[in-house]
Amino acid sequence: MSKKNTQPEQDAFINPIDKDKIAENPGLLPYAHTAGGAVIRPEDKGRIRGNAMVAMYDQTDRQLEQLRKQMETLMAQAKSLGERVSVSELIYQSEIPFQPVIHHIYHLYQRKKDGAHLLSMVSPEEWGKNPPYDHLATVRLLGDHTWEILNGGV
Repeated sequence: MSKKNTQPEQDAFINPIDKDKIAENPGLLPYAHTAGGAVIRPEDKGRIRGNAMVAMYDQTDRQLEQLRKQMETLMAQAKSLGERVSVSELIYQSEIPFQPVIHHIYHLYQRKKDGAHLLSMVSPEEWGKNPPYDHLATVRLLGDHTWEILNGGV
């Protein structure tokens, strides 16, 4: 004898909850769909935008300040280079009775009688009480053949 399946056929599942109270995709709801779900509050978009704007202005102000400092440094370097070029032109137009050596210190003078310029190895202190020249500057020859003013001014 064969045993027949005594279990009743399973009918399709019928949900006892009203269809109006069931969500097809509960994960896509803009609010919590269970009692234990996280509270979801709408964001204050104006405040978010405001905070983002404050952060953006703060960051760009810092970057602008950094660029301003870099520009000041570059301007100071350009001014220093311009001064070196000016004094170098004056020295190279002066009388130089010797071959200058890089990184040595020399003295730029102006003759009292005719105003001509002269580069010398003799310091103002070595001339004594009555020097024949007016001391303009103490200079050093740099590796790029420009002159750095150590003291005095041209």
